[in-house]
Amino acid sequence: MRIVKYFFVGGAATAVDFGIFALFAGYLDYPWFIVSICSMIAGTLTNYFLSIRFVFKSGSKHSKHLEVMGVFIVSGLGILANQCILYIAIELVGLGLILSKCIATGIVFFWNYLGRSKLIFSK
Repeated sequence: MRIVKYFFVGGAATAVDFGIFALFAGYLDYPWFIVSICSMIAGTLTNYFLSIRFVFKSGSKHSKHLEVMGVFIVSGLGILANQCILYIAIELVGLGLILSKCIATGIVFFWNYLGRSKLIFSK
């Protein structure tokens, strides 16, 4: 049941991430590399606050300080993976920005869920 809740929380966070990415990289033509990092940080913050509200029990495994640090470490690795996937899809394969973002987000979603559920929140 938790992964279903996380799917909806992830959907909201993805909407924030995609919205920022599509507006600034797709519509306003800002550099996708920088926009992607900023949009994922905004999505990560959204995901964290919604996750501790609806999906995971905050403070169940680690102190709040370590929990937040863990979320950003897991997310940082997710951002790194996202950037690599985007680079390959956009620069090497020649896919469009939005399709590339969909592929990267789909892959990184599972990393973020597993990292958060196994390393940060669950006992």
